[in-house]
Parts: sequence; structure tokens; C-alpha cells
Amino acid sequence: MSISLDQIVFVHPNGTRALSGVSLNVGTGERVAIIGASGAGKTTLLRLIATALRPGGGALTVLGGDPWQLDRGGLRQLRARIGMVHQAPPIPARQRVVTAVLAGRLGRWPLWKGLASLVYPVDIAGAREMLSRMQIADKLFERCDRLSGGQLQRVGVARVLYQQPDLILTDEPVSAVDPALSDHVIGELNREAMARGVTLIASLHAVDLALHWFPRIVGVKAGEIAFDLPPVRITDEMLRDLYASESAVVPTQANEPLSMPAPGIRRKPLCY
Repeated sequence: MSISLDQIVFVHPNGTRALSGVSLNVGTGERVAIIGASGAGKTTLLRLIATALRPGGGALTVLGGDPWQLDRGGLRQLRARIGMVHQAPPIPARQRVVTAVLAGRLGRWPLWKGLASLVYPVDIAGAREMLSRMQIADKLFERCDRLSGGQLQRVGVARVLYQQPDLILTDEPVSAVDPALSDHVIGELNREAMARGVTLIASLHAVDLALHWFPRIVGVKAGEIAFDLPPVRITDEMLRDLYASESAVVPTQANEPLSMPAPGIRRKPLCY
């Protein structure tokens, strides 16, 4: 089992309860999309799995062990096996794109190699390959503060692809990317996970992307699991209820109402 959460509880310092008794098991190599309205607890759930937050109750297992039973060195090694794509990538504004991508391996490189790469990139070809997969190779030596929000998100994805982690987590990774490119980016993440047999868990606001690319959909509402089902078993009514606190319209890439595919039929890809 890659990930296991058993009755996980998390309360923010201001007293807001973000998660209430969440239980979820994700096997090695599974691809899971997490959907739900803003404020439902999706980001908190991902940050707990990424070991960026410590649960206030319950039991958590990540990549075979309890991260909070590890010493500092063991926790650092575990985090090096986890790749996290943030909605707003934490990349220094003046950093070059090539350096930002190569930073994906800092947790595995010896200190001297990481420092050397800051002076002169040690694997330009590797960074270019990952950026090519994101259709942004022309920005290889550009400064990150000169990129658009969507371009910066794709740099964040390229960095995690270069990292080659055992667990890929993504938090709204294409929120600033146009629809056709969004489909391509999510497709690349899925292809990466399938090719290497690693676990992929993605929080997505665009429900159509989740339904098309992921064989398992977890709906989160008010800090609890509302459903955990394959796409063909999810109905319009379930989606309307999941997003009832946000709007009457289920969010898609084009902000149009979602028409559910018939049982057993997968949605046609947005691009190839």
C-alpha cells in the first residue's frame, strides 16, 4: 500500500477544522483524482500526504511507513521520494527555468552537485527534455519572473517529472493553463505515472479532466470523503451535491455545465 489514511483529523491553528475523520487507501501505481468545491479540504489532504503538515489525529502511512516516526534524516529521505506540483510553484522569481527544473533532484544529489548546478546547470539536456514534454522548451534559459502563470505551472510540472519521485502529488496544477494544454499536461502526468508504475494523486478543479484521465475519483466535501468511485459511476446529481456550496454549475475547463458520459464510455480527449 502506497498511502493509507485512517480517521485523519486536521484543525488549522485558527480553529478551523479542515478534515474530519478521513480514511483513504491508495495502492502503489494507482491514479486518483480528488475533486470538490473550494475550501473542501483537498489541499490540506495533499499537504498531509506530502508530509508538509502533521495530522492532529488518526494514523497516516506514506510509502510504507509513518513519516512522523522517522528521525530528521529519514523524513528528509522520504520527502525526496515525493514530488509535489503546487498551484503556485514556490520558485524564486529571479531563478532561471533550467535551474528550477534541475532543483527537482536536489533531494537526491550530494551537496556539491547541487551547489555546482547553481553556478552552471549540470544536466541541461535533461531539463530541456522535461520542458519539451510541457511544450515550453524555448523558455529553458528564461528567468522565471518573466513567465506567465500558466508557463510557471508547467515549469513546476517539468521539475517533478525530472525528479522522478515514487509518489506524485499535484494541487490544481493547470488552473492557469488553457484547456488544450491542460489536457496535455494532465496526460503527461498520467503517462509518467503509468510508465514508471508510481502513484499519482491530483487535486483538480476541472471535473472533465478528472473524469477523462483518472480511473478513480475521490469527492471531498466539508472535510470528509463524499464518494470514492470510478468515473462511470459518478452521476450529475452527485456532482451537483458536491459543488452545491460553490455554485449550481459543475466546474469544467471552459466553465460550462458538465455532461456526464454514459456508463462504460470514457470522455473523448480534448487534444492528442
